[in-house]
Amino acid sequence: MEESRKLESSIDRLLNEEKQMRLAENVAGTRKAATEILKLCFEAKDWKLLNEQILNLSKKRGQLKQAVQSMVQQAMQYIDQTLDIETRIELIKTLNNVAAGKIYVEIERARLTKMLAKIKEEQGLIAEAADLMQEVAVETFGAMAKTEKIAFILEQVRLCLDQKDFVRAQILSRKINPRVFDADTTKEKKKPKEGENMVEEAPADIPTLLVLKRIYYELMIRYYSHNNEYIEICRSYKAIYDIPSVKENPEQWIPVLRKICWFLALAPHDPMQSSLLNATLEDKKLSEIPDFKMLLKQIVTMEVIQWTSLWNKYKDEFENEKNMIGGSLGDKAGEDLKLRIIEHNILVVSKYYSRITFKRLAELLCLTTEEAEKHLSEMVVSKALIAKIDRPSGIICFQIVKDSNEILNSWATNLEKLLDLVEKSCHQIHKETMVHKVALRA
Repeated sequence: MEESRKLESSIDRLLNEEKQMRLAENVAGTRKAATEILKLCFEAKDWKLLNEQILNLSKKRGQLKQAVQSMVQQAMQYIDQTLDIETRIELIKTLNNVAAGKIYVEIERARLTKMLAKIKEEQGLIAEAADLMQEVAVETFGAMAKTEKIAFILEQVRLCLDQKDFVRAQILSRKINPRVFDADTTKEKKKPKEGENMVEEAPADIPTLLVLKRIYYELMIRYYSHNNEYIEICRSYKAIYDIPSVKENPEQWIPVLRKICWFLALAPHDPMQSSLLNATLEDKKLSEIPDFKMLLKQIVTMEVIQWTSLWNKYKDEFENEKNMIGGSLGDKAGEDLKLRIIEHNILVVSKYYSRITFKRLAELLCLTTEEAEKHLSEMVVSKALIAKIDRPSGIICFQIVKDSNEILNSWATNLEKLLDLVEKSCHQIHKETMVHKVALRA
């Protein structure tokens, strides 16, 4: 009882002192009195009184911004020293209420929200944690460090992916420009001019920009895996592969390069896939995993690939991906790989044949005529190639039907080339006669 009376009298004395300093607009004095009150409550371990005093002091008439900021910052240091989880949540909620709508404590509010979301996640309330995090738009905070902003947005994306909210995860991920990870961190920071906002230093627990880059692309791989967007997954792995810390460690870059090769094989044929495929083949490190170099060379070479022999060769490697970084390639990956090989073979056939029978095409693809027709039709619909099917006679024509103008233009071009050759030949004959002084017979 005596201790509680002493605490009350000390708080009353400090409250009077705080009032005098506040009315006199003495920033340092108000700040000191307010923080001393919180310190007394904390030392007495009276958490209820601490919450009351925080709310009481923040609602005082004409309360100074600096005093509120100092109170919130000091009270945040006490969060980790609370006795139980309920007390901790209560203190965080109190500080959140004080910081709500106040631009000068927006960074503190973001950090408090992150703490509360972490507690909710530990309790298994992922949806609540995600909703809490989405209430804060850190991209508008001018004084927050770049790395802290990125880390906060990545946490928002992760929680959305955990609760299978892929639409919101995509929207949030677009708030981060991937170019920000390529910024040169060795450059000295410019000193802010007068009147500009001071950017706070990021807390010690915030990862570096390169670590955040890896986290970002790992989350994007999770997002793209939902829709089996193989080319985007491959690009994400390529970005991870280009991180210096990954390139220097064979235990890290070998599994990542394997994943790049697999997803290039799984991706549908298009200009981007072709560009990435050629760039990967030029990588000297690929020679350290010769089986995968052979796989990519087979895809690039315009020759028919036998699916059974390819699958027998790479089946064990395919299954082994489960134990590598990034886990398995997905449930549909085996079926999609077979489909890509069939598409590759159809493209090869279209290069070598202008007309072919269904029976012969099915033999080359190791499929039934019905399956061959199905895959060919799908490729024609997706505009991957041009073909016409004569079903009664069972003939496929890969030639493009030209109109009369195109035919006449091609004839004119051919005639022009022919006349050029005739002219060059005449010139060479005339040159030889001049050199050897041979008289041409009329």
